[in-house]
Amino acid sequence: MTEGKTMADKLGRIEQVIVSLLDNGAKLQGPAIQKYVDRVRRAHPDENPQQIVERMEKIFLTAVTGSGGAVGAAAAVPGIGTVGSIAAVGAESVFFLEASALLTLAIASVHGISVQQHEQRRALVLAVALGASGMEIVEKAVGATTKNWGSLITNRLPAQTMTGMNRKLIHKFVTKYAARRSALILGKLVPAGIGAAIGGTGNRVIGKGVINNARDAFGPAPARWPLELTT
Repeated sequence: MTEGKTMADKLGRIEQVIVSLLDNGAKLQGPAIQKYVDRVRRAHPDENPQQIVERMEKIFLTAVTGSGGAVGAAAAVPGIGTVGSIAAVGAESVFFLEASALLTLAIASVHGISVQQHEQRRALVLAVALGASGMEIVEKAVGATTKNWGSLITNRLPAQTMTGMNRKLIHKFVTKYAARRSALILGKLVPAGIGAAIGGTGNRVIGKGVINNARDAFGPAPARWPLELTT
């Protein structure tokens, strides 16, 4: 088997894992997303939509930065070793994707954007994670452009168009995500605690990128809540 084919097979397996996560993750179901937003609102009842979005951004950034530092620290613990660290990085990558998905869909909910279908959720999360390149894929598939492009994905599109768009988004995400995180993975395997600093800082940079992409996708939050919270 050639090296190119081996890499293609590996990317194909990763793509399957990502699809499974996006379609089956409990955090990605509509009721769970709304429950999360409502919980943050109840904890801070006097805050407007924009303040709640900013608070959820901080929660996300703290979570993903902590996971990066924890994985880096694992390499410095006697008995863990490089093999164990690589396994931890894999689990952390799954956590990062789930956290990014939760943030993206929660912000969409604040904006009144309901994402019910698997294909739509998948496209929105991946496009926000990709940023400008994701936006280009979405706009080309939809055949429209707009400054805050997140709502385009909820437009009614032919199934073939949505499937083709998602295929491109997934492939782009896998190749770009693997390239961006490869240096971080190597950094986290550096022993003596250095990896913890690299892991936490690296995840923070990528996390801020996801936040900025979401801001570009959705724009400013509404000025007020459309509905009051029920007790």
